[in-house]
Amino acid sequence: MKPLLSLTGWRCTALLPLLAVTLFAAAPARPNLIFVMSDQHSWDMLGAYGNREIQTPHLDRFATEGVRFNHCVSNSPVCTPYRGILLSGQHPLHCGAIQNDLQILPGRGTYFAEVLRDHGYRTGYYGKWHLYGGDRVRGIPPGPYRYGFDHEFLSNNCTLLYDAARAYYWDQEGVNRRLYGDWEPYAQTRQAMEFIDRHAERPFALFLSWHPPHNWGRAHEGYDAPPDLLALYDPAKLTLRPTVKDTPQVRRVYQGHMAMITGIDRAFGWLMQKLQQRGLAENTLVVFTADHGDTLLSYDWPNNKGRAEHLSARVPLLVRWPARLRPGVSDLLLGTFDLMPTLLGLMHLPIPATAQGRNAATAILEGRDDGVDEQLLFFLPTNWRGIYTRRYTYSVSLHPPAEPNTPGGRQTFNVLYDRATDPWETKNLFADPAAAKLRADLHARTLALMQRYGDTGLPFDELLRRVVREEDYAAVTTPPAKRPKGWEGRLKGRPVDLLGTPSAR
Repeated sequence: MKPLLSLTGWRCTALLPLLAVTLFAAAPARPNLIFVMSDQHSWDMLGAYGNREIQTPHLDRFATEGVRFNHCVSNSPVCTPYRGILLSGQHPLHCGAIQNDLQILPGRGTYFAEVLRDHGYRTGYYGKWHLYGGDRVRGIPPGPYRYGFDHEFLSNNCTLLYDAARAYYWDQEGVNRRLYGDWEPYAQTRQAMEFIDRHAERPFALFLSWHPPHNWGRAHEGYDAPPDLLALYDPAKLTLRPTVKDTPQVRRVYQGHMAMITGIDRAFGWLMQKLQQRGLAENTLVVFTADHGDTLLSYDWPNNKGRAEHLSARVPLLVRWPARLRPGVSDLLLGTFDLMPTLLGLMHLPIPATAQGRNAATAILEGRDDGVDEQLLFFLPTNWRGIYTRRYTYSVSLHPPAEPNTPGGRQTFNVLYDRATDPWETKNLFADPAAAKLRADLHARTLALMQRYGDTGLPFDELLRRVVREEDYAAVTTPPAKRPKGWEGRLKGRPVDLLGTPSAR
């Protein structure tokens, strides 16, 4: 390695200490990273994205202080697939996050937090995990299945209990359960703030994963929030999306969902205040996003995620770093695949060769929207694949869908929407003869993206048979309520290796 400056021939050695001080003073300090994500939170449910009824003052202010991205999508809009892609930088066929409750594979130094840890960062994770696989009521033991979050790790793995009387987490060793004693996001945020206090004097990387505004609890609870938050919203006065029927049930769902979002906004404000108090705000890269959206009973669908429609796949993305990022609004198209390489790129950290997304750091720093205009969308268990562009949303069933392929497209994964003329995706053009050429183009682009990741479109039941360990196969193909306690959700190995379909990347 060549020296930055050659001192050969210098006679005045008294200048050396001064030169050293100058060089070190000029080198920028490594930034901290705080990555905050909510669960089942569509982009349109923030004031910063134009919603005039939802009360999110702290996130709205934060959006004006950083970069607000208009087009960020969850490439596979379900909990475990999203989280696996985020932390590994890899397609589920490579990291193993092919569906909820399957255990993703160890990273061996190539995952997001492993890179941060190996470059001197203190790493901490608080909140929902949903990557350990199998029985959800289990702690995650220290070691390779924490994927680099080795310094502090307090999680409840995956639970749907948020209230103060029942919300819990596993201790640092993953052995004992502890009650939060407060509404879950508030307690988790306080834990995160304590992490900042403990590690304020060195570079740290903190991940905070809230479960709200995901629906929760037992069946009768659904979308709910503490009473003071619910009182902020009158269900009768809320404006509903044009994709949903106006019923008292829907209005109550909207009230609870929006109230939970106001609660996490309040917690986010506490977190930002802590950064300010510790003098860390200027050189901390803070990210707020969500794992996927929530359709909130739109289209009469029984499920609220796992689809290509932008209510399911499009999420907020707000990024602030006062020391380096100029505030603004960006039309740069980003997906889950891009988050790990882009954030590492912004932090001048090495990007593992296994990462399959693109590093958009330069485009962000230069304020460019870049030339890329496509993101792969997919959910392997329901056998659909698709594509999101700045204008269109497209998906197709690769195998006969379980629901009828109706002309209206309400119960099918065969969809095509033109958001330029139909911003709420109310008119499915998939079967429209006038859209045949467009559909063929988007389909060809979808197949090309699938090939990039080694996805041949194998039916999911066949994929499971090939990659899940025999002792776990029966459990993973059983409805969640009937799965045995203690099952582990393990894979035989990397799916692409077991399927013999390596990607082109």
